[in-house]
Amino acid sequence: MSGRRDPHERTEPTLGRLDDLDKPAPPVDDGLPHIVIDEPRRGGAVPPPRSRGPGRPRKRGWLIPVLVLALIGVATALYLQQDRLRNLVPSTELNDTLAQANTALNAGKLDGTQGDSARELFEKARDQQPDSDQARDGLRRVGQAEVSRADAALTAGRLDEAEAALNVARELLGGGNDVEQLSQRLSQARNPQQQTESLIDRAQQALAAGTLDGDAGAGPLYRRVLDADRNNAVAARGLDKVGDGLAAQARQAMADNDRAKANAIVDRIALLVPGYADLPSLRAALAENRKQDDQAVATLVQQGNESMRAGRFTGEGDDNALARFRAALAADPDNADAKAGLGQVAQALIVQANAAIDSEDDDQASRLLDQAAKLAPKSAELAAARARIAGGGKAPATAAAGGNKLPVAGDDTPAQASMAVSPEQKARVNALVRRAQQAAASGNIMDPPGDSAYDLYRNALSIDGNDPAARAGLQGLPGQVETLMQQAVANGNVRRAEDLYGTLSDLAPGDASQGDLRHKLGSAWIDNAVQRAAQGDRQGAFQSLDRARRYAPDDPRLQSTYERIATGR
Repeated sequence: MSGRRDPHERTEPTLGRLDDLDKPAPPVDDGLPHIVIDEPRRGGAVPPPRSRGPGRPRKRGWLIPVLVLALIGVATALYLQQDRLRNLVPSTELNDTLAQANTALNAGKLDGTQGDSARELFEKARDQQPDSDQARDGLRRVGQAEVSRADAALTAGRLDEAEAALNVARELLGGGNDVEQLSQRLSQARNPQQQTESLIDRAQQALAAGTLDGDAGAGPLYRRVLDADRNNAVAARGLDKVGDGLAAQARQAMADNDRAKANAIVDRIALLVPGYADLPSLRAALAENRKQDDQAVATLVQQGNESMRAGRFTGEGDDNALARFRAALAADPDNADAKAGLGQVAQALIVQANAAIDSEDDDQASRLLDQAAKLAPKSAELAAARARIAGGGKAPATAAAGGNKLPVAGDDTPAQASMAVSPEQKARVNALVRRAQQAAASGNIMDPPGDSAYDLYRNALSIDGNDPAARAGLQGLPGQVETLMQQAVANGNVRRAEDLYGTLSDLAPGDASQGDLRHKLGSAWIDNAVQRAAQGDRQGAFQSLDRARRYAPDDPRLQSTYERIATGR
């Protein structure tokens, strides 16, 4: 045979030996030249990619960035609309709470302290979603159920249970006809006829003895009877007699020029006998007396201001600002203008003391600052000026190291300022200033003693009286206090605002801007009185009005609020 395969010869396919799969195939002699192809070497250079031919499809490299951008856009849209989407999804927790609240309401478990009563659960639902109409309606239904419970308890003679239910209903419903009627019925039930007769007997005895006010006075006893039974003619006539007696006392106080006592008595008449016929004339007489007194005080204040402009701050006799302002305060202890005048005298003395320090006359400066300290002991400017005086005695380094007690609020001894401050002292000053800044930011202006911003700044100045950060911080405290006070007034925290106003008066006596702040504080107390009256606390409301009169006696709302609370309108 020639070795060539016949092309017409058919060869059957076979698998061959499976064991020889991994062996290289033997060479086939087909008469053609052999070509050997080298395998690519590992680690060698990668050959450059072949250029795409005209028939090869184009790669879509732009697709991935477009998809990424689209996903970002979708995610952003979902984030911006998350609240809207959340509202579309029912809140399982809220629904569960509402269901539990309705179950408790249906079971008659209206109020409690274990967290499982209807009121607690509806309030919890309201906290979970403040704008939930279901929660608000549920609390209203609880209030109505408490009214029904109070009515049933009152009918059965369970007065304490009726009162407790009535208080809850008043809290939830804010009052209303049903609540007021039940309240009157409860008051009548607590003061049956026998007790009413006893109260009237005690009131008549007190009236005969001239005891008009106080816990055992005729006025409060008659008032208790009339609160329980508005148609009791004996109590009504008795209160009129009490009003006559108190009115006589008020007029005598006006004749004695005791305006504070007269005001207090007239306010008491408005509380005990709100419909007293002579009450308007008493108010008018008080207003006229106040006007006359105010004119006299205003004249003294004006004379004091004229003395200030003439440079007669202090001195012997009455022809100086200090004497005039003190006379004004003797006539009207709460006069804001006279108090501001004393602060201005103190400020003028501090200015003179600083000039003496600049002239190196420390003795004269100390005398002036001692006079200012009697008028404004906690003035920030006073403390800063004292720190400038280089005192004798022990070096401040000893005090900084703990050998001497550092100054605290109310301690008016001159701060010891060092002429040469060591690096250790400077580090101590910087630490004190940082602590003072933190205390001021936390609202700790004058308290606690030793750790307040005021004391910490003074401590820093006792080491280095010329430290600019400590001086600026101390002198900037009045501005920070004013800001805190404005915030307290805006938040309705009148007691905090009042405390801050007192602090501001101490730190910056005589500041002209305090007049507006004083009126704002008075107006805030009037708002507080209205709020307390709406809650049924008439006594507390009148106390708030008394405070309002101290700060804003000429506020037009003061008189109308008194009358509205007294008459219950």
